[in-house]
Amino acid sequence: MDDKGINQILNWLACAGVSDVIHDNEAVAQREKEEITSLEQLRKVIEHIDSPLKDCALNMVFGTGNTKADILLLGEAPGAEEDKQGIPFVGQSGQLLDKMLAAVGLDRSLVYITNILPWRPPGNRTPSNQEIDIFRPYVLKHISLINPKVIVCLGGTATKALLQTTQGIMQLRGKPTHISAIDAVIIPTFHPAYLLRSPSQKREAWCDFLKIKQLSLPK
Repeated sequence: MDDKGINQILNWLACAGVSDVIHDNEAVAQREKEEITSLEQLRKVIEHIDSPLKDCALNMVFGTGNTKADILLLGEAPGAEEDKQGIPFVGQSGQLLDKMLAAVGLDRSLVYITNILPWRPPGNRTPSNQEIDIFRPYVLKHISLINPKVIVCLGGTATKALLQTTQGIMQLRGKPTHISAIDAVIIPTFHPAYLLRSPSQKREAWCDFLKIKQLSLPK
């Protein structure tokens, strides 16, 4: 089998979520050290990351909203509709997110929205640990360029990826926390997709969003 055939198999395995496929991350590691001073530079660097997810997706989903926002919302990965449009949270989950923002007097013009992964995993599967490890440095850079006061982790995957914790969303939901790499306060809450399946938890999410808005206000 030639190199092309081997690479096709490796890409197929990675797209399927096999986390122990070995990739050459030398180029990625080099890019992490580069000075990135703008969102446009960051977008271009991410576009050139050698990820098998690119072969399984239609579009890269970077971020949307107010680039000077005090609130940044962080999801886990694009879904099918996001993949089609190249914009985060535009499907059913995004529609519910818009309603959640409106319930506390916010909208997309006042927040910034992005994900841990910029490309949709096949079948909307959960991002692998390897994928999170590759993209987390870029997420941190993304956050630093927006420089929000509050980061809202939407769901368990985004929370675990950003905080590098094994605790679940039920334990962490609604609790302001900090990590050394980020100046902003971080508040985990339920992912809108979970709330679509478990509408009884919407009140708790509403309480979280009230807290999020309060923390973003000038002191």
